[in-house]
Amino acid sequence: MERLTFQLQLLGPPRLTSAGAPVEPPRGTKSWGLLAYLVRAQVAPTRGHLASLLFSEADDPLGALRWTLSALRRHLGPDAELGDDPVRLRLPPGAVVDVDVLDRGTWRQATALPGFGQDLLAGLVFRSSPGFELWLEAERRHVDGTTSAVLHHAALALLAAGDARAATRHATELVCRSPYEENGHVLLVRCLRAAGDPDAARRHVDDAAELLRRALGTEPTAALRAAAAAPHPTPGRSVSGRSGVLVQLQAAEAALAAGATEAGVHGLWSAVADARRIEDHELVARSLVELGAALVHAGRGTDEEGAAVLHEGTALAESAGRPAIAARGWREIAWIHFLRAEYVQAEACLDRVESIGGSDEDLVWADVIRGTAHHDLGRHDSAGPLLQRALDRSERLGDGPLLVYALTHLGRFHLLREELDVATPLLDRALEECAARGLTALTPWPESFRGEVDLATGDVDGAAARFEHAHAMGCQVGDPCWESIGMRGLGLVADARGDRDDALELLSQAPAQCRRLPDTYRWIEVYALDALCSVAVAHGAEGAPAWVGQLESTAARRGLRELVVRALAHRARLGEPGALVAARSLAAQIGNPALQALLSSTPPTGQRVVAAPRRRHLTTTELA
Repeated sequence: MERLTFQLQLLGPPRLTSAGAPVEPPRGTKSWGLLAYLVRAQVAPTRGHLASLLFSEADDPLGALRWTLSALRRHLGPDAELGDDPVRLRLPPGAVVDVDVLDRGTWRQATALPGFGQDLLAGLVFRSSPGFELWLEAERRHVDGTTSAVLHHAALALLAAGDARAATRHATELVCRSPYEENGHVLLVRCLRAAGDPDAARRHVDDAAELLRRALGTEPTAALRAAAAAPHPTPGRSVSGRSGVLVQLQAAEAALAAGATEAGVHGLWSAVADARRIEDHELVARSLVELGAALVHAGRGTDEEGAAVLHEGTALAESAGRPAIAARGWREIAWIHFLRAEYVQAEACLDRVESIGGSDEDLVWADVIRGTAHHDLGRHDSAGPLLQRALDRSERLGDGPLLVYALTHLGRFHLLREELDVATPLLDRALEECAARGLTALTPWPESFRGEVDLATGDVDGAAARFEHAHAMGCQVGDPCWESIGMRGLGLVADARGDRDDALELLSQAPAQCRRLPDTYRWIEVYALDALCSVAVAHGAEGAPAWVGQLESTAARRGLRELVVRALAHRARLGEPGALVAARSLAAQIGNPALQALLSSTPPTGQRVVAAPRRRHLTTTELA
């Protein structure tokens, strides 16, 4: 193995090494803080920005920055480049930065890092730079969330490979880091069962259920107890060979298409069992991937089981030389990661889809998922083109649900940039496609965003009608995502009509609706929480600081940078020192003009807002 010449460790106590030997560290915490900020910046920051973020207390902030940059250059060595304005950092060729490996490496590479599982810049504090402390707090939460996602992916991969004991170790660490996430407990129970310890699996079910009741006041879903009971699919009585399994698959797929979820899933379990009995590896892989997809899309609360099945089927398809089946499997696994805001893992799976050479449908879904993920992460420069390409390709493909998702997600992209003239026709067309193709269950998604357009243009009654329908339809089909975003809209309508108490009640319920099951789209939960914070801060509600703290913590952990900016803007309106500086710092990395408008209307620290003048709601839920 080639020896690494230069390594920068920012996880845990920071350190530099060159050719395996320690390098004299920079003096002072500010040097490490500046280096970490430059490593994590996606857009080169200006000197003025860095000086205000890190050295505002100095007599000569720009002079202090120049001295620190000069000292860093000496420690990084002659092969590194650091300077200019905006300030650009180029580490020596071949350099390895541990946080980059955590973000973009494989799970094996990430878990082998010396600082894996530790804080970013562990032990360092920056009390004289409150804006930087807020930035660092958000980055630490993001690292923590990424670490949990890596552990989850590692446990699933090891479980699929048959190494249940190693999978159990990773799942145990995941549960320790994220004790209130039900999916982690479900995964640990599956690992314990697979490792041959059903008693431990049953005990953990009881312990986890008690923890969730005590800490959150909620009952776990049926998925937790189901994980402790191994499925017992029985071979079909009339199946005698490959053709019989294929017939079973077709019958199960037809049942699912007709809405008979239980019958379809049962049929797929039987197909898996029969394919195993005749030792047809291709059919086992296909049956597992179809079953995993059904558990993800047709079930409620069964994503964790679906993920395990998909990993097994996809690995088997690759080993059997069936790339079409493997590509479908990776696409479905990417969808699960996307919903959970595990965007790095989702992108890695989509890379596999593209490298394998998936079908046209797989590739368009890859564009939809990747484009939406980039938008969630605040990467507007790539999100827009990806979503536009997804729309163009879905139009040629003619797949109804795919077209609706492409139209809606591109419409959402422009809506949250407050480009209403572009968003409106896209969302209207998505609703037309739902009506023309009978896609009733998908209607609440574009309808809720179209309701935001109505609010932004002053049509409160029109918005109310759309949100009421979206919420009712979400309740009818039992989809917590649609219920949540519909209720969020109803809360904003109540606020627009001057009913503060009703608005706060509805908006406090909206995020909880999305948390009702463990396999919902997490962005919706945080989006709803932001609307609650907007209204609560505007009206000086007693719970506003706690809600803002929850928003910032949740958004940062999941890498939702735009929503972190909004949380920091709420903090600034509550009078927190450094919050506006930190918000502007992060917003400069994103490039959404709507954020700039929001921050320009945010008062400087010290001008605490208790109640702001009423005005129309903006599509980004700018403070009323």
